[in-house]
Amino acid sequence: MHGRPRKAPKPEDEAASAAKAEKLRLLQSQFLSNHNNKIYTKEAVDLSATLLEINPESYTAWNYRKLAVEHHLSLLESDPDSVNSLLNEELRVVENALRQNIKSYGAWHHRKWVLSKGNTSIDHELRLLDKFQRVDSRNFHAWNYRRFLAALMNRSDQDELKYTEDMINTNFSNYSAWHNRSVLLSNLLKKKAEGFLSKEDILSEEYQFVHQAIFTDPDDQSGWFYHLWLLEQTVKDASPLLVSSWPAHGSAVNQLGDWCLDSSASSPITSFYSGLGAFPLVLYFNQAVEGVNSSTVTVESALDKNKDLIWKPLSANNSHTSQLWFTHLHFPDKKIQSLEALPVEVSLGHSQGIISSSGMHYTHPSRFSFTVRTQPVETDFAGAHQEEIISWKDEYFHIYETHSQELSLAVSFDQLHFRNGHESTTSDWRAPDWRAQVIDEEIECFRELLRSDGLKDCKIGKLTLARLLTANDKMVFPCSNKLNHSEVLELYSELMTLDPSHYHYYKDEHSLVLLQQVISNTDSMLRHSFHFRGLTSLTIGSPTCLRLNNLSLSRIGSFEKLLWVQMLDLSHNELRSIEGLEAMQVLSCLNLSKNKLSSFTALEPLRRMESLRVLDISYNEIGTHSVDTTKYLCSSPLSHSVEIEWNHDEIVTVWEAFYLLKGLNLTQLDIVGNAIADEKFKLFLVKFLPALKWLDGKHLL
Repeated sequence: MHGRPRKAPKPEDEAASAAKAEKLRLLQSQFLSNHNNKIYTKEAVDLSATLLEINPESYTAWNYRKLAVEHHLSLLESDPDSVNSLLNEELRVVENALRQNIKSYGAWHHRKWVLSKGNTSIDHELRLLDKFQRVDSRNFHAWNYRRFLAALMNRSDQDELKYTEDMINTNFSNYSAWHNRSVLLSNLLKKKAEGFLSKEDILSEEYQFVHQAIFTDPDDQSGWFYHLWLLEQTVKDASPLLVSSWPAHGSAVNQLGDWCLDSSASSPITSFYSGLGAFPLVLYFNQAVEGVNSSTVTVESALDKNKDLIWKPLSANNSHTSQLWFTHLHFPDKKIQSLEALPVEVSLGHSQGIISSSGMHYTHPSRFSFTVRTQPVETDFAGAHQEEIISWKDEYFHIYETHSQELSLAVSFDQLHFRNGHESTTSDWRAPDWRAQVIDEEIECFRELLRSDGLKDCKIGKLTLARLLTANDKMVFPCSNKLNHSEVLELYSELMTLDPSHYHYYKDEHSLVLLQQVISNTDSMLRHSFHFRGLTSLTIGSPTCLRLNNLSLSRIGSFEKLLWVQMLDLSHNELRSIEGLEAMQVLSCLNLSKNKLSSFTALEPLRRMESLRVLDISYNEIGTHSVDTTKYLCSSPLSHSVEIEWNHDEIVTVWEAFYLLKGLNLTQLDIVGNAIADEKFKLFLVKFLPALKWLDGKHLL
């Protein structure tokens, strides 16, 4: 076990093992006969106890004893002494079983069940539990049972905190004690216990407490993990907040024929997507919520079609909770032919109903507004556009000139950060000042630790410092421009070298921070924003493309700040997944060429992007890697309509492609350079994508 070589059993050991097995078989046979015939005599019940002493994992035997206890209790209701004697016997059987296997699930559950019947020897239980925890202080079964006992006897969380403190001081490496401490503190923070310390005082004291463990034994990871939990409690908001929306506050949404243009109030983003007389209204929260509907979100406008809106969560697992919720608003009737800007006002938080997955209510009344208008045009832009190809060549993208008039057209990206319109509060449970101060103190503390001899290359110390710096940026943005992106990127680069076994994790974190750096302010964003001038049919404005190519990104995030993007270039990166990209509900043109996407499954978020029209996934690794074909019992979707031979791996890839692409309305697709992209597969694409006009740069007649 655990790497130790096996030794050949001795003949006498084999004989003893065979005798034990035979005895167990006889016991089980007799026990099952009693169980099936509902025999609850003393001899039958004693037999089950003997079986459990040998095999404490016999769940059927524990269930039998429950039935036997219920049977005898029904006969002893008027005799309290006999009832206590019966329950004490059960506790004795459980204790003997636990001496055989202290981690027996069935034994611990049975002990809880017995106490729920009214046996009140709690002091004895605590003394027994102390003995078990001295044998194995990290046994999570014993800690779960202790929480059960504490609740049963109404022990205060403060008393239990003192117990965990004593256990931790005895052994800093007691993961279970640290975990129990986090459970107790979570309860206190949730209840805001009257007469107890404020959240600021609680967390400040806990940081000091965990420092003792970390600085005494930096090589033990239990304290570091608890520190990470403390950091999460410090940064996170208790109740959900609306952090961004599309359209953004103060923006204008214009319909030109079948086109949709979005512009900000101060300076327009001229982007595009092919519209169908409606556009998405998106709400992005800082945590997953449920209860977003027409009664909790009010949309006031002069658009008669937008009554009783149906809100949908953007969830990959069909959950009723999500960070992003969306609905569709319809444009004014084209027959109106009016240039009048019709205002739309969205408000939420004025009535209860929006609740986070942790049970907290949305309590911050928020309101934002934008305008919608229909502009008649003489030519059908959409029809012309569908016949033109979108090229991602550099010559079609033009930078914003710093001193030119074009710069005034650039959006003030800082204003894309949504600000909740709720009343301010002085409660220390909401004010961010103390949290930023606590994190600042932790940053200096760990910088000092990493300057110590022997700890300069402490991997978990560097990781903790990187997380602290990231948390600090989250707390102060967008009120401060003094962010720590460069230092965090350097730390993750060092970790990739120091700890190659976790390279991909550090690489993903590095990518997320790099992306945050790119979109953290207007100047940085403008360096990655380009005018696209590749459509001759576009006579009004030119689309803005966010180009995040050649950044060595392995993961993408910060989607709450990218809801406005309708043309995105992520080519020449190291992406293996595009998880979260579905938040960009107005994205119409996407370039994912020359990444490391290995299957159509990695592109699953695209299924929920209804505005997507142009997709480039060329020169990835789709079809290169072997796949598990055993879970697919059906043939290819082409098998009954086209005479094509497919091998097993091809069948799976075709099914994945069909599942991904069948709901999209793509007009342009590039897939060349993937192992799957042969003539057979292209025939499949043409057949199942009727709206497709361009495939691998060739026009389809």
